[in-house]
Amino acid sequence: MINELNKKTKKLDMWDIACTKLAVMFFIMFLFSVWSAFRDFVQLSNYWIFLLGWIIFAIKPLKRFFLK
Repeated sequence: MINELNKKTKKLDMWDIACTKLAVMFFIMFLFSVWSAFRDFVQLSNYWIFLLGWIIFAIKPLKRFFLK
């Protein structure tokens, strides 16, 4: 399954990936606006948890981007 996804994502260009990221961002903002429990969970959570999650999930792509 991962090999198939890798083949399909190689067909994407920079604009496709940027549009995908923007779509995810707007979907999260949509969830904030219509689902108050989600909004309360995010606002009441410690922001360090989200920063740590961002760092953990960003390490592999950034490492691959800058070291290859």
